[in-house]
Amino acid sequence: MNKFLLLILLTPTVLLAQNRKKKDYLVTLTTAYGPMKLVLYDQTPKHKENFIKLVNQKFYDSLLFHRIIQNFMIQGGDPNSRKAEAEQPSGNGDVGYKIPAEFVPTLFHKKGSLAAARDNNPEKASSGCQFYVVQGRVWDDAGLQKQMERIESLKGRMPTDEQKQVYKTLGGTPHLDGNYTVFGEIIDGIAVVDSVAKQPHDPQDRPLKDIRMTMTGEWLKKKKITKQYGYKYL
Repeated sequence: MNKFLLLILLTPTVLLAQNRKKKDYLVTLTTAYGPMKLVLYDQTPKHKENFIKLVNQKFYDSLLFHRIIQNFMIQGGDPNSRKAEAEQPSGNGDVGYKIPAEFVPTLFHKKGSLAAARDNNPEKASSGCQFYVVQGRVWDDAGLQKQMERIESLKGRMPTDEQKQVYKTLGGTPHLDGNYTVFGEIIDGIAVVDSVAKQPHDPQDRPLKDIRMTMTGEWLKKKKITKQYGYKYL
């Protein structure tokens, strides 16, 4: 093949790759309690690519937060929840595939983290669509020690000293580390998680009043995201 022609064919791909390094995909997750802005981690590329695909397809629009547990997390993304009747249990819907686990030691279940739900498969592979946002709680030394014992029994990953300090100040759910993939975080609107999590729910943890979501995404310069939201890229 002519070298000049080969360069022409490769250039768009190269430019796209360079452009993606300078930009990032900002997700806006909107509920009746307000919007949340989220970034998706480059360190978990499979989860990031899949989530962007679903957001662009409007997959999440009108789905429910079908499971909420105060001081723990809020969960959504079940496609069956879109038309679920009142009091109908949700959480079993999927898109027919799983995402391989992407456990990264620097990514942990601090408050505001976005993580993938999953079933009990031994590979700890993630649901292709269901996710949760961490609310958690702030831990004292005694409570954190009990969490460490729970992590050990679950064969998860122990947090670093720095991460323990985050759990003792910002809060989170340490016992999930090393068992569920964390692939993003809220950078604005974290109070919305608290508002959703405290809503009344039934014995299956489904909110008594439906809490629906919509999601949009846009590519923005990383410098703009940092300037506007104070988020610092790893």
